[in-house]
Amino acid sequence: MSLWLIALCLGAGCLIGFLGGVLGIGGGMIAIPALVLLMGMSQQLAQGTALIMVLPTIMMAVRKYNQQTRIDRRVALAGAGGAVVFTWVGARLALGIDSSTLRLSFAVFLFFIALFYAWQTWRAGVAARSPKPAAGRAAPVFTPRRASVLGVLCGTLGGFFGVGGAVLAVPIITSVFRLPQTTAQALALCMVIPGSAVALVTYSWAGQAAWLVGLPLAAGSLLFVPVGVRLAYKLPERKLRACFAAMLFATVALLAFES
Repeated sequence: MSLWLIALCLGAGCLIGFLGGVLGIGGGMIAIPALVLLMGMSQQLAQGTALIMVLPTIMMAVRKYNQQTRIDRRVALAGAGGAVVFTWVGARLALGIDSSTLRLSFAVFLFFIALFYAWQTWRAGVAARSPKPAAGRAAPVFTPRRASVLGVLCGTLGGFFGVGGAVLAVPIITSVFRLPQTTAQALALCMVIPGSAVALVTYSWAGQAAWLVGLPLAAGSLLFVPVGVRLAYKLPERKLRACFAAMLFATVALLAFES
């Protein structure tokens, strides 16, 4: 691997780490289509390589989120416990299907998540302009038991797509349990840490992880995650959700272009 390619991976990792810190997604959704498009990797190899970068980046992001607002450890641990075994199941399923089918499935999944976020952002804007806030039922409490159920779903998707568990968890936590965006991002990232480790081992064991590419990406990403997390706490919540939706739509466009 040449020095210029290592330097390019470091630079790309810095950008991905910054965006991942702002949006609470670990950066994998940005890295996967980029690896397929720019380096010609199969979908499975791109997912496994992205996990090399994603795992340490998520751990750094969680640490920085926890410094801003203390994370409910009982809820986070329950969600992580629910995700672990099912992440392995999802990863094994992904390794057994055609790369183009997996890439299309990834694009469809992200498209619907992006639509949900766009709708949620629009609804928040309408509510802000309304002279009288609409009365509604109190939100259910996000208990450890509910977190473990969500962890099962997120773990399966996270293993299947290499990333995505946190992407699904965040809109559920914000819309169903009505927790703030940054709190949801912190909890979702906590929930996927053990599962991401399981997925990385599974992809690596199958030979679907390029460590010489993933390690420089991880090094660059770790440098800029703290900057992204600090910005996340300064942005208005509605704007943060809009940025999240825009990033998902951009990723879908990249995947469509790859096809």
